[in-house]
Amino acid sequence: MQLIKNWKKDLPASLVVFFVALPLCLGIALASGAPLFSGLIAGIIGGIVVGAISKSPIGVSGPAAGLTAIVLTAITDLGGYEIFLVAVVLAGVLQIIMGILKAGVIGYYFPSSVIKGMLCAIGIIIFFKQIPLALGMTGEMESDRFSIGEFHESISYSVILISIVSLGILLLWDNVLAKKNNFFKLVPGPLVAVVVGIIIYVVFGNSGQLELTQSQLVNVPIPTDFDSFISNFTLPDFSGLTNKAVYVTALTIAIVASLETLLCVEATDKLDPLKRQTPTSFELIAQGVGNSLSGLIGGLPLTQVIVRSSANVMSGGVSKLSTILHGALLLLSVILIPRILNLIPLAVLASVLLIIGYKLANPKRFVEMWKLGKEQFVPFIVTVVAIVVFDLLVGIIAGLVVGIIVLLLKSYTNSHQMLIKEYMGEKNLYHMNLAEEVTFVNRGSIVKELDGLPNNSYLELDFRRNRILDYDILEYLDEFSVKAKNNNINIKLISEKGTIDNPNSFREFFGHKIFKMGH
Repeated sequence: MQLIKNWKKDLPASLVVFFVALPLCLGIALASGAPLFSGLIAGIIGGIVVGAISKSPIGVSGPAAGLTAIVLTAITDLGGYEIFLVAVVLAGVLQIIMGILKAGVIGYYFPSSVIKGMLCAIGIIIFFKQIPLALGMTGEMESDRFSIGEFHESISYSVILISIVSLGILLLWDNVLAKKNNFFKLVPGPLVAVVVGIIIYVVFGNSGQLELTQSQLVNVPIPTDFDSFISNFTLPDFSGLTNKAVYVTALTIAIVASLETLLCVEATDKLDPLKRQTPTSFELIAQGVGNSLSGLIGGLPLTQVIVRSSANVMSGGVSKLSTILHGALLLLSVILIPRILNLIPLAVLASVLLIIGYKLANPKRFVEMWKLGKEQFVPFIVTVVAIVVFDLLVGIIAGLVVGIIVLLLKSYTNSHQMLIKEYMGEKNLYHMNLAEEVTFVNRGSIVKELDGLPNNSYLELDFRRNRILDYDILEYLDEFSVKAKNNNINIKLISEKGTIDNPNSFREFFGHKIFKMGH
């Protein structure tokens, strides 16, 4: 009963996710060089199986665009799709093992700025990739600087009309109608846009007034009977277990898919209005089960996917019922109504994704990150640019590296506080308060500060707030104490252990094996 508690919100959301997932499943399979039906298998398993097992309330799993390059290369290198499926099964097993070993905690170590940058970058990519579909563009331009005539020939005004009508419905539904009547909240705008798109195509397409090619429509396999439906499933060739390359591919898929899933979990939890936290290690187990099953029946590898998950959140999804229902709708649609699905203009689906992409990469997010300061904005913008220019993994790694550098620079300057005191007629009395944690990263700033002290001065080194002190710092202070005697600099060491003037050895005072200080 708990699962169906929020069905009024989850059902409309599942329809939106279904219409978003359908073309993505087919498109990712096509880009991966795999059978088209393999993308649908992964989408169905990601919805029904992973959705049922996972404890993520709003995350949606399916074939991931971030794995297309790996899949495309692996199918060729391994010598066939059936052998590649063995790697998918093994990758799932590895993910289950990773989950049991609690490897999901890795996801907690990615900065918030990198996660937000990933969301914005994916939004930008989604938005701009839909523009050709929304314009009905076919073929490639002959040059980077194409003429107006070439542009005119490459677009379809029939598709543009459908795109305009679809965007109008979606914007009107979301910004006006849904705020005036609960009926418009129950019936999702994307469903209305899809129905209107089909009607426009059926009415005007058959009369010849609307020109759409087959490539501008959804294209799913149409089974004629049970046997033809079953023939779309592919079994793995387990003779590939003797091939070392299969294990390398499996390890690669497991690592990349797990990383993408963990980042998506973090991002989706941030989008969740209820701010629920997904147990990440258990999510790896759920993904592992899904991947192993997908590989066993001919499906692509899957991950939790931010496009579907964000569509779920932004459409009002509350529980994993919407995820499971979207998988069930994918299954029923390819069995019962494939011919109707093939009447949907891609321009309608592109319009739905344009809205989602804009919401993810809303310009307000960039302004918000700028206002938070350089420590947040720099890793954020580096992540955005790197993902858009290169790919998801490169962008995440770049953002993480920059985030670590920013953290180190901040830590470099936060190791201590130097005060200049003036009393008893002495003008060269310096008091340095050491921070709670001082590591080798802070050595440079401390060296710069102490090496700049004038001769014949007095220095108080206050360790009373310090709790963690690296051996590297103690070693340098011993070196500095020698220099201090030569320059007539008097040192007073102040700590919770006591006070001592001109210590012979800081390491002996604190204990050369003691790096954690305090009580």
